[in-house]
Amino acid sequence: MGSHAGAGDLLELVRSGRATTRGALQQATGLSRATVGQRLDRLFRAGWLREGAGGPVGSPLGGRPSITLEFDDEHAVVLAADLDTRHARAAVLSLTGEIQAEHTGTLVVEDGPDAVLDGLGRWFAELLEKTGRSADAVCGIGLAVPGPVDLDTGRVVQPPIMPGWDGYDIRGRLARAFADHAAAPPGVPVLVDNDANLMAYGEQRTGYPDCSAFALVKVSTGIGAGVVVGGSIYRGVDGGAGDIGHIRVPGGADAQCKCGSYGCLAAVASGGAVARRLSEAGVPAASGSDVRDLLVAGHPGATALAREAGRCVGDVLATVVTLLNPGVLMIAGDLAGTPFLTGVRELLYQRALPRSTAHLDVVTSRLGERAGLVGAGALVVEHLYAPERAEQRLAALGV
Repeated sequence: MGSHAGAGDLLELVRSGRATTRGALQQATGLSRATVGQRLDRLFRAGWLREGAGGPVGSPLGGRPSITLEFDDEHAVVLAADLDTRHARAAVLSLTGEIQAEHTGTLVVEDGPDAVLDGLGRWFAELLEKTGRSADAVCGIGLAVPGPVDLDTGRVVQPPIMPGWDGYDIRGRLARAFADHAAAPPGVPVLVDNDANLMAYGEQRTGYPDCSAFALVKVSTGIGAGVVVGGSIYRGVDGGAGDIGHIRVPGGADAQCKCGSYGCLAAVASGGAVARRLSEAGVPAASGSDVRDLLVAGHPGATALAREAGRCVGDVLATVVTLLNPGVLMIAGDLAGTPFLTGVRELLYQRALPRSTAHLDVVTSRLGERAGLVGAGALVVEHLYAPERAEQRLAALGV
């Protein structure tokens, strides 16, 4: 970093806890006391930093005590939404990820992006009203979607369970919907990513911050995985990493997947596949959430099929674990209960080398249905307050 450190770099040092006094910032950057003071003044004027409530701390070099600095998490809020195939969840979050207001309801992905994104814009306006925050307090919007996303454009790429969304300008449409419903300034930044990626990011940051290789598998209507390596989401070259639902499995030759192929893991072991098998047996179930309700009620047919699905997924995860060597493998989504998890563990430990699983924790979600929201909020905050972007935003604020 050194003597070229700008206000955005100082903010990063304070937010990460690496340097939280003026003296520590001077040591970390090599900047003079006056220069550190000038750059901090910009951050104070923007409302992004405040002096810590804990009061002064003793100086490591003797002399007078230093005032601690901290990120002011009250100067703005983030909006986040998590789309599933038939339901959606939206929330207002603080900059440190606390949910301040939340709404869950029916939004059907197959109705297409225009209707769904307009619905989210309306929900966001209602949630803001509930929290008493104005639309101009919103610094950004994060959206989790059940399909592969090109992060640079925010567009989904050939999503198997999102008909009508391929290549659609989600960011522009959601920003317009929010502006229309909340009388908000146009052009609020919108970030879009895959739901399993954002669930993994939310869970890793809040529950396993020291885990350098973290994998989450979401088993709902479809199957997807999110991987966080070294604290960052691993997306692959164009957002396709983690799409394990479309790995071909030997037992699925006759099962046609939503993607058009035969034999995909999702066609055999997803919540949608279990729902279809239950329906064929005379038990009404249309989606992963219906299967979840049956599992909660202890339905024996659903329980047996969930365990069988877990075994299929565990077989594929033996390869995933051998390749990635994660410290934590988290199972999340509608099927993530005991029967499914038992099936996963049976096959995973049977098929993977003992070396691959020696330091592996197989766990279930901590954040539950809020994981995608928390991850989407964190994605927005990390993007907007990263050093380079922070500098651009400070300049735009005129401070």
